[in-house]
Amino acid sequence: MFPAHTLASAPPASRPAMEAVERRMGKLPRAVRRLASSPDLLNSFLQLTAAFDRTTLDPIAREVVVMTVATRNGCGVCVDLHTRKLRGLGADEELITALHAGPDGPPLPDPRLDAIRRFVLAVYATNGAVPEADAAAFLAAGHTERNALEVVMGIGAYTMSTFANRLVRAEA
Repeated sequence: MFPAHTLASAPPASRPAMEAVERRMGKLPRAVRRLASSPDLLNSFLQLTAAFDRTTLDPIAREVVVMTVATRNGCGVCVDLHTRKLRGLGADEELITALHAGPDGPPLPDPRLDAIRRFVLAVYATNGAVPEADAAAFLAAGHTERNALEVVMGIGAYTMSTFANRLVRAEA
């Protein structure tokens, strides 16, 4: 079930996305090879993550969203990939270690980033009906209403990814 496709075996509609990922990363990750079974999912995920990358959240803030989703949802392949991305962005090892600890870990060393992690968890815990106090704390940390909606966008994109990666056994 869920073969690790090659460019030759993948559905034709998945091939352009696979080629683009291979050019960008220098390889074709197992997760992409397995998600290629659904061109619609693969293409949608890549388009949505590209849109998330264009949001007003800075790159490390976006990675805090992704890592919070990945640790909460138990996606090891996602944690590994985004740990490498954080390191490439020059993130502190203390931040990375705290993110690896997951939702019950220590506060992040940067209060602004910790507010993002807490907001992500509040969105999940309330299915989006974030209490006013939690929303106010997010805003008080220097974030905007636009940022709050962008966090929701990241949660959506990476919930899809983490669930799909777990379903297709991307780590196997």
